[in-house]
Amino acid sequence: MAKAFFRLQKFLRRTQCLLFFLTAAYLMAGSLLLLQRTRLVIQQGSRGTPASQALPVPEEMGRAGPEEPGSLQSPRAGPGLPPGTDGLQEPALEPRHGPHWLLSRNSELRQLRRRWFQGLSSEREPLQTAGLGAGKRTAEHKGSYMGCFTHDSRERTLKGAVFYDLRKMTVAHCQEACAERAYSYAGLAYGAECYCGNTLPAAAAKAEECNSECRGQKGSVCGGINRLSVYGLEGLRAGARRRRNVIYRGCFRAPENLTDTFPASLIQPNLTVEMCSEFCSKKEFPLAVIRGQECYCGFPTGRFSLREGADGLRCSGARNASTAAGGHYCLVYQTPVQDTRCTDRKFLTTKSKVFVALSSFPGAGNTWARHLIEHATGYYTGSYYFDGALYNKGFKGEKDHWRSRRTICVKTHESGRTEIEMFDSAILLIRNPYKSLMAEFNRKYAGHLGYATDRNWKGKEWPDFVNSYASWWASHVLEWLKYGKRLLIVHYEELKQSLIPKLKEMVEFLNVTVTEDRLLCVENNRDGNFKRSGAKQKNFEPFTQEMKDLINRYILTVDEALRGRNFSGLPREYVPR
Repeated sequence: MAKAFFRLQKFLRRTQCLLFFLTAAYLMAGSLLLLQRTRLVIQQGSRGTPASQALPVPEEMGRAGPEEPGSLQSPRAGPGLPPGTDGLQEPALEPRHGPHWLLSRNSELRQLRRRWFQGLSSEREPLQTAGLGAGKRTAEHKGSYMGCFTHDSRERTLKGAVFYDLRKMTVAHCQEACAERAYSYAGLAYGAECYCGNTLPAAAAKAEECNSECRGQKGSVCGGINRLSVYGLEGLRAGARRRRNVIYRGCFRAPENLTDTFPASLIQPNLTVEMCSEFCSKKEFPLAVIRGQECYCGFPTGRFSLREGADGLRCSGARNASTAAGGHYCLVYQTPVQDTRCTDRKFLTTKSKVFVALSSFPGAGNTWARHLIEHATGYYTGSYYFDGALYNKGFKGEKDHWRSRRTICVKTHESGRTEIEMFDSAILLIRNPYKSLMAEFNRKYAGHLGYATDRNWKGKEWPDFVNSYASWWASHVLEWLKYGKRLLIVHYEELKQSLIPKLKEMVEFLNVTVTEDRLLCVENNRDGNFKRSGAKQKNFEPFTQEMKDLINRYILTVDEALRGRNFSGLPREYVPR
């Protein structure tokens, strides 16, 4: 009996080992087969599409997606369209004088959009916050610690500028940013948020409640949940060059009653710009107005909107009120203090019933338009993508799911039929393709606020980029015109030139009511943190004649499609003459 049991046990051991080796061999064979098939697919995808059939697609894009015939609007071909060119690759089967030939490129354009989205994540610059990057930073902070205070984001005590940095926030960064803007106090909260102001918070909190570690410096405390770590900045302010952030706005006709128009004033013999700016900065006003020995502080309002400037010669004697055209004109300066009447933003309290897109081709000013919309309406905008650099700049809707309906509108660069029909309405932002292509090329190679180098512009990257992206600019507009349910067409150049009238149209389209003062605040903060910095490219013409011929065809095609839908055509400066 014992022998039989021993033999059975031995047999089971052998069987267990055999099963183990068989399983391992099966898994190895499956892995080799999978690797072989993957290699085959990559080799097939890298062959690309023949130039006679489609737009050249970079090799790393892999296989094209399934085609969707008829997904582009096909308006009548204009009689004045210029003839084709041979310099850039183009379809040989159809003439390039209308949008029909774009039909065969849908799959390639979808792949290009996918590659753009992947590049948005992989090519992103190290996250930075505008305003926190100026100057050499020190690891040790120099401000005086004032204590831990309560913090309410809706009713802020530190009402000045606000900065975010989810990865690199330190006490020193926040202090320097606030000191450069002439604020007296800097407060940190949530480990990543920086608030500036000139009034110390009234409600103190327990020291242990400020317990959030700074994201950019281990061992340092940057406030807590609804708690501020506050520092006094007198030492830093004394060493700062206060005037470098004071901007001359121009000469303007003074309102009839200055004391009623401006909340704060100062009469000072031998008044200087620095003295007036410093006084108004301490009072937390963005405007410093000088007439003779009088200094006034305030905001742009309906009574003093700064829309109509006067000849600078009329203010040549503004330091002497009796000679400045009878005292009717004044000098206006922008102080380092931010106009905070339109900086409060929040998510929608209830889900929006209308799902609105803010759609544009990359490089058309979508981020700037979001800045304007958020400050005008007081509500965050969402995004089909996630960009940590934009979240750091205060676009908190970046982290919210784009279909949550908690944002006033959603940024998107998509133009497929399925993606378009998900939205109930859309603001379609269009920019001159020459400017859009250059802006997106700069973003691709130098981030949101940088410039591409001369090497990028004069290398093979730029011709390849134009060849690939120019048709996307046209197809984006055409597809939204075809599948969009309710559209508001906004041209970037018109928005820039007539900000308040165009912004009013956009706000009304979003079904939000705003005050004139809030719109004037937006105009006063119109640039936000979106001006490019660094070495601007030299003055040279980046577009060859072949590129111009290609882009001009797209311009005429889009212009005709807009008119065919009873919209005004493209601005005159777009259309080649």
